[in-house]
Formats: sequence, structure tokens, C-alpha cells
Amino acid sequence: MNREMLMLVDAISREKGVDREVVFGAVELALASATKKLHGGEVDIRVAIDRDTGEYETFRRWHVVPDEAGLQIPDAEILLFEAKEQIADIEVDDYIEEPIESVPIGRIGAQAAKQVILQKIRDAEREQLLNDFLARGEKIFVGTVKRLDKGDIIVESGRVEGRLKRNEMIPKENLRTGDRVRAFINGVDPTARGPQIMLSRSAPGFMVELFAQEVPEIEQGLLEIKSCARDPGSRAKIAVVSHDKRVDPIGTCVGVRGSRVTAVTNELAGERVDIVLWSEDPAQFVIGALAPANVQSIVVDEEKHAMDVV
Repeated sequence: MNREMLMLVDAISREKGVDREVVFGAVELALASATKKLHGGEVDIRVAIDRDTGEYETFRRWHVVPDEAGLQIPDAEILLFEAKEQIADIEVDDYIEEPIESVPIGRIGAQAAKQVILQKIRDAEREQLLNDFLARGEKIFVGTVKRLDKGDIIVESGRVEGRLKRNEMIPKENLRTGDRVRAFINGVDPTARGPQIMLSRSAPGFMVELFAQEVPEIEQGLLEIKSCARDPGSRAKIAVVSHDKRVDPIGTCVGVRGSRVTAVTNELAGERVDIVLWSEDPAQFVIGALAPANVQSIVVDEEKHAMDVV
């Protein structure tokens, strides 16, 4: 049986191109879950397979919790003072284990074991794909609309999927299955079922990244976009500063005959972009941001981070 166990692990590992360790972990889970069913209740079971011989041992275990917390799951927890009676130097969050009889692998039902194993492998493959994608360090996700899911859009890029929520889309934008779409990678939610990459087309960061792709001077460090504010699909302002006196920040972002700013506007469903000069002095910055309106007076309230502008 133990040789069969090793052959099974090797076969699945080769077939799925997954590390043997992941397959061993999945088999341990399948055995533990079958043992739990036999014991009933909320017992906690751990199975350890010897990676060389295929032999395995089963342990029932109790999680050590603080005395004042009380027992939430009596079948799987033990108070610290009781645990110390068995092992003097044990601490909270450790486990107390006792060996119990192992379930023969045939008893757990090949089907149940296979399902746990395949699910674990799918998770591992998915995690590997996600890690490979994130390692490239890209900020913009380029893919195709694969399907709609409860109002959200699932975008596929290669074998990686991202979720574009309804509230992260540009209002009145109508994306259909098969459309090419670009979106900002807003973060990763490892707890999400389904696509874990969270996308946005309405985040200010998306506009900043689009300008970074259109304006080489930003990549070279000659220009910097200091901030961006958007009313998605309608209008936006970006504040730019030049780190090289020879580079005109606004003209460079606008491009020849407006080519660069037009490329960004086209991607964002016609959102109009104002490009303003950034200044360290908040009052000066606001005067630039409100142009072409003329500012007659500004009163800055440092404490409230607010200002009155006439």
C-alpha cells in the first residue's frame, strides 16, 4: 500500500506538473478528512506521510488557547493550564497531539481522495500562475472580457483572470464578451473565490499609468505626476512637475497636437483631462489647478487642511 502511495503521488505530480510536496499535502488532507468523519464531532486530525517510505501516522490534536478565552470548540481545544499539566513549557497556539489508528487509504474512497487532491492541485496551479504574473510587476492588466459575473466583468489575460467590479468601471461604459480591455491592477484578494486580481478603470492610478505609458519622459524620471483626481468618464486633473529645467511638463504630457493626451482620453471613454503644474506651496498649487479661473484671494487653514478661495 505504501509503495502504491508513492507511485500515486509521483504519477499525479508528473501528470499535473506540480511539486510532489503539494500532492503529499493533498493526500494528507484527504486522509485527515476521512478520519474526522469516522470520529464525528469537531475533532482536529493531522496526518503525516513519510516522504521516502510512504508510511503514514495519524494524530488527534488539541489547539492550546488562553485560560481566559474559554473553550469555543471543546473537541479540538484545550486550556493552557490543562496543557501545562502534560507539557510544562507549552505555549498558547501550540498543539497537543496523541497518536490514533490510521485509516487504510483504501477506506477513504479513491474518489474522495482524488477530489481533494485535484482541488489542492488546482489551487496550487492557480497560485503559481498568479505569482508568476505578479512577479512581472505590471500595473496595467490587458486582456479580453471573458464573461459577466453578477454585474462584474471577468477579464482574461493568458491563463490569469482579473475581476472588474461594476463600481470600478467607467459609468455608461458598455463592455461585451470578447472586447479587449485595459484596467489598473488595484490589488490582490487571496481570499476571493474565482479571480483574485482586483481591477479598476475608474481609479486615479489608472490614468497615472496610462500617462506613464504614453510619456517616455515619466519613465526616464524627467517628469513626475504628483497627483490625479477623476470624475470617471467625465473629467480629470493631473498635477505634473518637471525634474529637468529643459522639459516643459504640461507640453510634454499634451504631446504634439495633443497626441498623448488624446490617447489617454480615448482609452477613458472621452474623459477630458486638465494638466496643471504642481507646486509645493498649497496656495500656488490651487491657483494653478483652478486656471483659467482668476483667483482673487486664498485663506489657508493649516489645521483643518482646508482653504477658502474667492
